[in-house]
Amino acid sequence: MSSTVFYDRFERHSHGEGLKGQSTHYCAGCGHGLAHKYLAEAIDALGIQDQTVAVSPVGCSVFLYYYFDVGNTQAAHGRAPAVAIGHKVANPESIVVSYQGDGDLASIGLAEIVATAQLGLPITVIFVNNAIYGMTGGQMAPTTLMQQKTSSSPYGRDMYMGQPMKMAELIAGLDGPVYVERVALFDAKQRNRARKAIKKGLQLQVEKRGFSFVEVLAECPTHLKMTPEQAESWVREKMLPVFPLGVKKDETRDAWYAPPTPNYEPQALLGAIGGSTEALPRYCSSYPAHIAAHDISLKLAGSGGDGAQTAAMLLARAGINEGFDATHIPSYGPESRGGTSYADIHIAAEEVLSPASPHPHVLIAFNAPSLTKFASTVREGGTILYDSSVIDAPPPMPDGVTAYGVPMTRIAADLGKPLVKNIVALGALQAATGLFPVDTFLTAIRQALKDKCAMIPLNEEAFEWGRQSIAPRTN
Repeated sequence: MSSTVFYDRFERHSHGEGLKGQSTHYCAGCGHGLAHKYLAEAIDALGIQDQTVAVSPVGCSVFLYYYFDVGNTQAAHGRAPAVAIGHKVANPESIVVSYQGDGDLASIGLAEIVATAQLGLPITVIFVNNAIYGMTGGQMAPTTLMQQKTSSSPYGRDMYMGQPMKMAELIAGLDGPVYVERVALFDAKQRNRARKAIKKGLQLQVEKRGFSFVEVLAECPTHLKMTPEQAESWVREKMLPVFPLGVKKDETRDAWYAPPTPNYEPQALLGAIGGSTEALPRYCSSYPAHIAAHDISLKLAGSGGDGAQTAAMLLARAGINEGFDATHIPSYGPESRGGTSYADIHIAAEEVLSPASPHPHVLIAFNAPSLTKFASTVREGGTILYDSSVIDAPPPMPDGVTAYGVPMTRIAADLGKPLVKNIVALGALQAATGLFPVDTFLTAIRQALKDKCAMIPLNEEAFEWGRQSIAPRTN
């Protein structure tokens, strides 16, 4: 059976010209080819081509998007189920297929597949198990058999390497899935069963009944160092005793998935995430190009409880209020108290192209480890503000960088609320750099405290004391 789900030409090879335009990247005898064929036929038979989104991650399935004329998303290694959830909840009428290999799904993606299966959303997972890492060099996979030799287990898998993962049984033991089956491809009878199982996995999604998982035992002649016929025999004789075929779970469930259509209206989304739906005044006459022409990067770092993340969010909010693009990316260290956690902030005139700040224009350091770790990364011409209450012996500062020691903790303690030292830091930032006018910062602070109005005067006072700790400047 031919399928309109496949492209007429596969442009990965020679731009789709000639014989290579009709061939895949799979090795001769590879099971992925048949799995692709049965998936395409099922999509065709169910009439869901325009609804289907295929998610392919890293591994031999990585180039699935060259072959399937459906919606396609590329996922990071192991993360295809998480991406599939995103597609399903963003577009509930879509038919989402996560197509994964054993190294991808059962190793780095184990947490994602278990969590997704237990969630139970109508998603279809096609899991190709060939007992090896195929694309990356034939290393041992979670499904590699005992005594099987691979490039990373040259003497064979032994007890110190653990037993093979039986994913179909593991997934079937969860409450979320509605259908789990393991099939194979080594003869016509098994191929027919595989074809039916893949179609059923999609059919249950079309009917909105739940999560389906189809494990396909497949051949990898290249890494088995066998002919295709020998590889088929190996799957039948070696894999089946470890991975028995058959239906592992098949529940009767009524259709249940009928979530409301997501609302993508900006004003509605602002209200849902706590943003303001009211027009806010803007105080910047122009982008603060005296710091950087198009994109200003900042890093705020300290220990847990220093308020670096809260101050970072206030900075991002201030930038957005002024009509600029702004991002805040948190990074938490292993310590909830002590050590260093940090936040990267970007404020761009038009669009932030990368949210990370490896070489910031401005660093605010709340403790000594943070200053020691990040001071050298600040760009020439940049600014460093550090808490001189707790850093009495700062390290040498980079050439061309202006550093300010501000007694953030002492000022906050004198105000009776040590936690507002992050607001003191923002005041010092405003005075030292002129990033935004005073009212821009105060508006963001008032927004954040709209449900704690009694705290606003204290925070405004902390901000002003921070400003006064730096030589005043006019904006």
